[in-house]
Amino acid sequence: MKPTISIIVAIFNRKDELFELLNSLNAQTDKDFEVIIVDDGSMVDLKPTVHQFEDILPIKYFKKANSGPGLSRNYGSKRASNEWLVFVDSDVIVEKDYITNIKKNILKIPCDAFGGADKAHKGFNLMQKAISYSMTSVFTTGGIRGSKKAVSKFQPRSFNMGVKKEVFENVGGFSEMRIGEDPDLSMTLWENGFTTAFFDDIAVYHKRRVDFGKFSKQVYQFGCARPILNQRHPKYVKISFAFPSLFLLGYILGIVEYVFVKQGFILSLYGFYTFMVFIHASVVTKNISIAAMAVVSTYIQMFSYGYGFLKSWILLTVLKKKPEEAFPKHFHKN
Repeated sequence: MKPTISIIVAIFNRKDELFELLNSLNAQTDKDFEVIIVDDGSMVDLKPTVHQFEDILPIKYFKKANSGPGLSRNYGSKRASNEWLVFVDSDVIVEKDYITNIKKNILKIPCDAFGGADKAHKGFNLMQKAISYSMTSVFTTGGIRGSKKAVSKFQPRSFNMGVKKEVFENVGGFSEMRIGEDPDLSMTLWENGFTTAFFDDIAVYHKRRVDFGKFSKQVYQFGCARPILNQRHPKYVKISFAFPSLFLLGYILGIVEYVFVKQGFILSLYGFYTFMVFIHASVVTKNISIAAMAVVSTYIQMFSYGYGFLKSWILLTVLKKKPEEAFPKHFHKN
């Protein structure tokens, strides 16, 4: 018996992105699924966009007061009628065999939840492609978010994530966290004895941020969230989580060495790292301009995430602040 699927999209304002996502869902080879759009208090009218697809997609539209993506996804899941909940971000595009491959993998790979990769679409601009590279590169995230085919203890991310509805309800859905709510859910699933899997043929095209400033703020927030997650799930703490902070501190130490000791050994290591990122990005993207921008986005990612992680670790571990006190905007108010 084939699994049944409800696609749940929590959205705030992104009208143009919503049209592109729904258009890609309408192009699916397997059209046996429902779409649930949860308008999280948007300031623009999304109804006209939804109306364009109501006659060609089984789509439900709900509008609610703003609460952030996690609680909006929970809202949508309660209104889903199918066995599997599949969460995608509003700024993604899916390939035409997305639903087909999800169902195929569910039947082939036993699991309670799954996730897939994200990548850059050929129509994305150069900056989007550079940011996509840095978020999926072996030199930053280890390549796990990009195209790795075998991942043990894979943490599905909410831009491309599926969970059995009964399992989702069993653990209470997404938590009150605004940032990092998806790895929080993955680790909660593990702690309750449920399993996750990586499906290597359901990648989505993820636009992410469209400029370096917004990208920096986003990954800074991710960095702040990680020590909070470490407190909530100490069993799954990894030393590699601190690598961006060590990268940042090492760079500062390199500048100090160069200025006061008149030596450039540490900075030369960063020069080699920069060269390797540029060469690798050139090979992966086949575009020197993207590769040059990817070097910038890689440093932004490492520095911003590293600073966020370090700040959060000091506040929570050294100063013993509660997460809700240190980062009130990281949590929903139910």
